[in-house]
This record gives sequence, structure tokens and C-alpha cells, in this order.
Amino acid sequence: MTGLPVFPGGTSVSHLRVYDWPASDAPAGSGTPHLHTTSTEAYVPLSGSGRVETLGPDGFAVHDLVPGRIVWFGPGVVHRAVNLGALEVLVVMSNAGLPEAGDAVITFPAPMLADAGRYARAAALPRLEDGATDAEVAAAARARRDLALEGYAALRDAVEQDGPDALRPLHDAAARLVAPRTARWRETWEASVRHAAGQTDAALEALADASAVTLDEGRVAAADAVDGPRRYGMCGRLQAWPLA
Repeated sequence: MTGLPVFPGGTSVSHLRVYDWPASDAPAGSGTPHLHTTSTEAYVPLSGSGRVETLGPDGFAVHDLVPGRIVWFGPGVVHRAVNLGALEVLVVMSNAGLPEAGDAVITFPAPMLADAGRYARAAALPRLEDGATDAEVAAAARARRDLALEGYAALRDAVEQDGPDALRPLHDAAARLVAPRTARWRETWEASVRHAAGQTDAALEALADASAVTLDEGRVAAADAVDGPRRYGMCGRLQAWPLA
């Protein structure tokens, strides 16, 4: 994408088919509860039905996911996608490149969050390119989801009992886990989001002087979806575009 325009807002887009793996309170399927440390995420439902559960400043909340409604949530908000039937969502993420580089922190039980090594082992999935089968990746992703649901259930109980302050230990653990990655993240962010904002700033400066100089710099870009099988994401199978 070098030399081409940054995708609008420095965002990323993916097509999500929410997992149909049953959970005790979600017989049609559930994703992996998690939060993002830097990025805002938006769900644009395309088909099917479901909900997203959130733990944030308003405590526990449930938001319907149906075509025609957009739901989005900022960094620090724990969210869990629940499939009520063939739920497919277009996911728009701010800070393209950061979520893919470990911006998400999963709601594993507290002892695992306190140990970076244990957390990394529980969060990692085997890779097809290393010889794993799709069935092996799926089994690992489901086990990761189930472990996250265990931590999420305890966290939800704590929030319902003590309010949003119960999220503080998770937030502190998340900050410790991602701190070593932030220098690399900043490089990615500066090349996309900050660069795009700088272009807008330059355009406003030029247009205020009735100068069209920045309009001569417009370019067109296109991107095809990444080849190969859909990736096992946090909440379902993902089809992504190389926009970062």
C-alpha cells in the first residue's frame, strides 16, 4: 500500500462470522470476551441476529445486533459477541495494524493475567503455516474461548456486585501485558492514523488560502480480501483486507 492513500481514518475492516460454538448461556454460539487497549471497535451487523455484551463504565449491558444498527465501544470496554443465529458482522477497527499486533487482551482468569508467560501460552493458537490442521486450530480457539468465558463470568459477577471499579485489576493487568509492544505500535500508528490526520490538516491550511494544491495529490486504491481460509479471530472466523 506504499504511496497509496491511507484507508479512511486509518481504520481496518473485516467480515466476521461469529462462532457457532455453544456456551452454557449461549446455545447458538459465543465469541471470546476481550478488551482493546488502544482501539475503538464497531460492529455493523449484516445478517442474522445476536447481541454484544459489554462491561464498562455503565456496568454490564446488552446491545442487540441486528441489520440497521451499529454498536461501537472504546478501549477498556470488555465485549463478548453472542450468536443468536447465523450472525455475520462487518467489523471496523480504529488504528489499523494495532489490533492485529496484540492490542486485544482476553479475559482469562486473574492468575493467568498476572503472568505474562502463562497468558501468552493461553492466547496463542497453532498456525496452519506451521503444519497445524484446521481442526487443531479450531480446537485451540475454542479452548481459548472457554477459558476466557470462565474469567468473564467472574468479572461480570464482580462488576454487578461492586460496579465498574471491579474492572480496574483487569485494566492494570492489560496495561502491563501490552507495555512492551507500544514502541512498535507507535510506529504503525504514526504511519497511518497520524499521517492521515496530517493530510487533513495540510488540506485545511491550503483550502483556507483558496489553494487546491493538496487536491492534486489524490490517488485511488483497491484491496482484495486476504487469500486463504478465514482466520480464527476472537469472536469468529474472519475475512480481512490488507489495509494497514
